Amino acid sequence: MSPEPVLIGLVEDDPIMGESLVQRLTLEGMAVKWWQAGQDALGEIAARRFKAIICDIRLPDVSGEAVFRAAASSANAPPFLFITAHGDIDQAVRLMRAGAADYVTKPFEMNDFLARLGDLMRAPEAGDDATLGVSAAIRETERLLRRVARVHSSVLITGETGTGKEVAAHFLHAMSDAATAPFMAVNCAAIPADLLESELFGHERGAFTGAAQRHLGYAERAGTGILFLDEIGELRPELQAKLLRLIEDRSFIRVGGERPLPFKGRLVTATNADLPRRVAAGSFREDLYYRINVVAVRMPSLRERREDIPWLMERVFAELSGRLATQANGISALAEEAALAHSWPGNIRELRNRMERAIALGMGPWIMPGDLFPEQAAGGLEGAPQLGSLEEARLDAEKRHIVRALASTQGEISAAARLLGIGRTTLWEKMRRLGLGAEP
Repeated sequence: MSPEPVLIGLVEDDPIMGESLVQRLTLEGMAVKWWQAGQDALGEIAARRFKAIICDIRLPDVSGEAVFRAAASSANAPPFLFITAHGDIDQAVRLMRAGAADYVTKPFEMNDFLARLGDLMRAPEAGDDATLGVSAAIRETERLLRRVARVHSSVLITGETGTGKEVAAHFLHAMSDAATAPFMAVNCAAIPADLLESELFGHERGAFTGAAQRHLGYAERAGTGILFLDEIGELRPELQAKLLRLIEDRSFIRVGGERPLPFKGRLVTATNADLPRRVAAGSFREDLYYRINVVAVRMPSLRERREDIPWLMERVFAELSGRLATQANGISALAEEAALAHSWPGNIRELRNRMERAIALGMGPWIMPGDLFPEQAAGGLEGAPQLGSLEEARLDAEKRHIVRALASTQGEISAAARLLGIGRTTLWEKMRRLGLGAEP
């Protein structure tokens, strides 16, 4: 018995365009429900399970945006792919900020359209392989990054120190059409102020003492890729003006040069500073702030995504245990409990540093709380919890890990087995031995 075809909704008032899309999507093995008015679509989108909605923005009764916002208020809202002959970048950014998956502008290449539709139908949901984390907070951030990867507007990534802002920028780059182009990262706070202009925009030979030859700056070396400026709030005023020119004119001039050069890349910036407050204080240009903040992405702190703490610990252990001389075979359940109770003021950077020290300096086969938090171990053993055997600790850690995998896949055994890197039969056996059901 063949599986049911994927159900797609199409909201399109143009009969020629609508008929063409229905025919092609049907040939691709999909079932299509076609509405020629927005009002006709509203009730049925909420009542049925659609894999995706293809929606024109200009409709005869209500706008496609109104259809999207109504559908988004229901549970399990499907992703929206907008098609429009009147689309502009501001409209696309507004829709994607509101949660739309993607957009194409008429006329479009059918193969590109189908590729985008396929991408959004394969968008990660709970239980899929996680890239940035498994918590709801970071999954939402990841979904936003995937959406804005297709829009070429400037992106401002905010968040506390150590939350992974550069990791997010790398992820956006990897998801974009420019994934094979360069990613040039510049820390505006780490480069001396008198050298930063030359590093950003380059210089001509003889531009200043010591400039023995022409130097290509980060903006030029980025090519059609991403220029990532971290700690953008530390940029001095005169460079803020030149960065504004780069954004508005899509060009720059090397230090000592006369001819403007085209900037072909995409600007992504990041900061842990309160830029609106700096704008109000006059230390950051308001016009530059609005130019870099076309799309805002906030990285949640580790306190807001505690479900990610064990996941991150396992990732760091898998990465570092192979290249550091260590006796540890894994992370104890007690260490996980201590990590979950910690406030993590340094966020992921602190977690990684503590894990690296624990892996390198730990003396036992399992990383324990004292390895992660040696400053707390100095208080002695009085009042410490009673410890079980190493075998009990290993089984407890294994049980917790399986429970997390099952929770992230809503109890689907095959998906959880793939997540854990073991076979379905092996997972069943471990669950039986540990007394676990499919719905922990």
